[in-house]
Amino acid sequence: MKIFISNLPYRVTEAELADCLGQFGEIASVRIARDRQTAASRGFAFVEMAHDRDALIAIGWLDGKDWDGRRLNVELSREHASQ
Repeated sequence: MKIFISNLPYRVTEAELADCLGQFGEIASVRIARDRQTAASRGFAFVEMAHDRDALIAIGWLDGKDWDGRRLNVELSREHASQ
């Protein structure tokens, strides 16, 4: 199941994001959106979790949580929800 995370601190790495969500279950992939010219983070990411139940638990725990002064928005990826 794919999760969309927005309002990420710009310094967060894919490894840090995988570590954070890995506490809820197996991570299949992590991709932070980056600017094409500068490669700087755009402040949002897609994380695919191996099991739907784990993804739903992660969403419940992380949505609205503070990460370095930024309130995370965590939800099902619309790409996934439309399938």
